[in-house]
Amino acid sequence: MAIIYKGLDFVREPILSDLDGVNLRLKKIAKNQPLYISEQIDHLMSNLGKGIRPMATLLSSKFHDNDGSKSEIMAAAVELLHIGTLVHDDVVDQAETRRGVVTVSKLWGHNIAVLVGDHLFAKSATLVCETDNIRVIKRFSETIMDLSSGQLNEHSMAYNLNQTKDGYLDCISLKTASLFEAACETGAILSGSDETIIKALKNFGRNIGIAFQIIDDILDIDGSQIQTGKPIGQDLANGIMTLPSLVAIHNNKGENPIADLFNNPYDEKLLDECVRFIQDEGVLEECYEIARGYSDRALESIAKLKPNRYRDSLTELVCYVINRRV
Repeated sequence: MAIIYKGLDFVREPILSDLDGVNLRLKKIAKNQPLYISEQIDHLMSNLGKGIRPMATLLSSKFHDNDGSKSEIMAAAVELLHIGTLVHDDVVDQAETRRGVVTVSKLWGHNIAVLVGDHLFAKSATLVCETDNIRVIKRFSETIMDLSSGQLNEHSMAYNLNQTKDGYLDCISLKTASLFEAACETGAILSGSDETIIKALKNFGRNIGIAFQIIDDILDIDGSQIQTGKPIGQDLANGIMTLPSLVAIHNNKGENPIADLFNNPYDEKLLDECVRFIQDEGVLEECYEIARGYSDRALESIAKLKPNRYRDSLTELVCYVINRRV
């Protein structure tokens, strides 16, 4: 029997009013920015993503009765932090587009983009303080450090072939999964949930975050620029070894074109050859299987939570993450 995926509309359905509250907060923040940064903030706010992390925050806050006000604040802060990391990522990667739209760094230059990202980091932290919850404030600060550590780790290893799968997983746990984990954990904390529920949702966030990044890295090789909004093979072009690259090298013990590319990083023909090398069906299926392992762990984490519409949405969110093509 074929599995029917319900999609993000199903995920959003029980938290639509909460998401409206989050969007209103983001619009208010954008409207109240100083003139010298308002143009860049408007540009970013007009190109928001699907809001997966705010959804995860809000859904995680629904396993204990609460008025929802603090979880809305947290969800907005999580999204602001995420936007800030993307701005910084685009600077480091020298990316010209993001989701098919020209990046802040391309339009206004790297120096302005770095400052805009810093501003968003600071604004997100200020917003979290409105929760009046020291545990959440501390957790959010730790997440900012994790995100930075993950990116620094990734770029310190650029153009280095001597990397391992475990090293890769450690890196994406910091640079991506840490924010998913914090989103779910803080949503649960602010709702007043007990520690068993908090731990379950924290584990859910970490595992769905790892699965999300693995799929993202697969799409960097197996997607299209129309789907991803960025050139295919961009990670390799920047010397970044992701899971598909590591698996391809492991499965092909002889010479491989990635070593040649890293010695000639501006050779577009070599990049195309590397992409074809990694697009091997066996390589991609192995990567998908690893991602599915983490999605299964995410589902196991919430299996003992009270069955309700919110748990159904979290389950569908996992299905979306593992099957997405954009």
